[in-house]
Amino acid sequence: MSIIRSLTLLLFAIIMINPAFAQDQNTDSGRALLTNLAEAPASEVEDAIKSIVRSGDERARGWLEAYGANRLSRIKDTGQVVLVLNNRGRDWEIADPLTGENMGEMSRRELDRVAINNRIRGQLEGILAILDLNAADPDVREASARDLMGKVDAALVEPLQAQLETEENAAVRDRIQAALAIYRVGEGDLDAVDELSGSLHPRARAALSEAVRGDNPALAAKARQALAAIEQKLKLNSAAETLYFGLSMGSVLVLAAIGLAITFGVMGVINMAHGELIMLGAYTTWGMQQLLPGQPGLALILSIPAGFMVAATAGIIIERSVIQFLKGRPLETLLATFGISLILQQLVRTVISPQNRTVVTPEWMSGSLVINDALSLTLNRMYVLAFALIVFAGLMLIMRKTRLGLEVRAVTQNRNMARSMGIRATRVDILTFALGSGVAGLAGVALSQLTNVGPNLGQNYIIDSFMVVVFGGVGNLWGTLIAGLSLGTINQLLEPWAGAVLAKIIVLVFIILFIQKRPKGLFPQKGRAAEG
Repeated sequence: MSIIRSLTLLLFAIIMINPAFAQDQNTDSGRALLTNLAEAPASEVEDAIKSIVRSGDERARGWLEAYGANRLSRIKDTGQVVLVLNNRGRDWEIADPLTGENMGEMSRRELDRVAINNRIRGQLEGILAILDLNAADPDVREASARDLMGKVDAALVEPLQAQLETEENAAVRDRIQAALAIYRVGEGDLDAVDELSGSLHPRARAALSEAVRGDNPALAAKARQALAAIEQKLKLNSAAETLYFGLSMGSVLVLAAIGLAITFGVMGVINMAHGELIMLGAYTTWGMQQLLPGQPGLALILSIPAGFMVAATAGIIIERSVIQFLKGRPLETLLATFGISLILQQLVRTVISPQNRTVVTPEWMSGSLVINDALSLTLNRMYVLAFALIVFAGLMLIMRKTRLGLEVRAVTQNRNMARSMGIRATRVDILTFALGSGVAGLAGVALSQLTNVGPNLGQNYIIDSFMVVVFGGVGNLWGTLIAGLSLGTINQLLEPWAGAVLAKIIVLVFIILFIQKRPKGLFPQKGRAAEG
């Protein structure tokens, strides 16, 4: 016994020290499976595929996927099965399907494709899905079960039921049950209709619609009831999606208008160049991505302080060069800043380009948060909404907890009284204009993740920003937040049936009528200056 035990330990040690020993065994079995598939006549191909599936080899899925895509071939001289990586031109790039090692190029005349017909190719979709149902990752298993919905045939029923008995993940189980229910509805099973009555998946609805048009009256009546319940759920999900898009659009309006609310409230300046300050923030984001190619996430994060500083600096220059000479004359500031906006637009066209620029969205902002089969929330809009709320909270802290905020509120309520109390109103004007301009730059950073960056970017938001400021109450941050979110949501609700242009006209008419009743907006200013 000691000799046998010693030999066993020695063999184990050889395998551990030299993994190639075990790999050779695995390679030999894999080569035999692929050779069997390549040499099998049409009547035995299915058996060859089943042998590959039963082998449990982790490479089996890749082999079958390549087989279904016509990327398995044999070298005529040796009979070796190879994986075709590139089948364009006279020479094809090939690799070893067992190791993945690139074998260089070979003339296509020296290769024979492993034949596959459409019937086998159609069956492979279900087989690959079954393989994925045994993956360790539950997300992969759920995605596989989702892909099977509407594709289940009689041959897949038994394997899926067996998988259902061993599956522990609830989400995967639900997907498998739905896939089987869709098949059973097609077979006339009334109980399967109940299982699909709450499903929002398009293929479930398609199966029920097909049942409604079928020859079975009992099945059609039950499917019609199930579809009615599903339609009600779809309406609720559609309303939730509309609300989400409205809030995200409103958050953009808040970011665009909140800086304008500060400068308009404190200085009484109608800044028509505010949109171009937003544009500068967006171009700063694009510029940071040019400085940091291949790192869009880092570039975006660095663009937040950079966009604020660029727009704030531009704001200070505008205030010192033009605005300070026009205080107390709002109509003249409107004309002057309109001219500045044209100058900034032309400057960008000359220095950078008149063409739109695309800002790359980082991977962690891409994609959607899937709530169910009928509702998914895009991540970039979710981040913009959260960013708008963070900026708003930061401004509220500045206004309520800092000396600058106290001085801004004092100047807003009564400039002359604030001067008499020793507050330097000129300094407050400069810092306020810089702060409002910097926030406009932050709005540009956020907008770069939702749309292309171009010289006319700010013009799309300047009118809406003034509407938000007037509707919410000049100089009131809470009013700006509520007005921005409200107008964004209202506009999104109106667009589906009124169209984008008519929806904006309706909103404008609503604001005009509202201002007739409440000239100072939702949250009017307080103080003697507001009363005068």
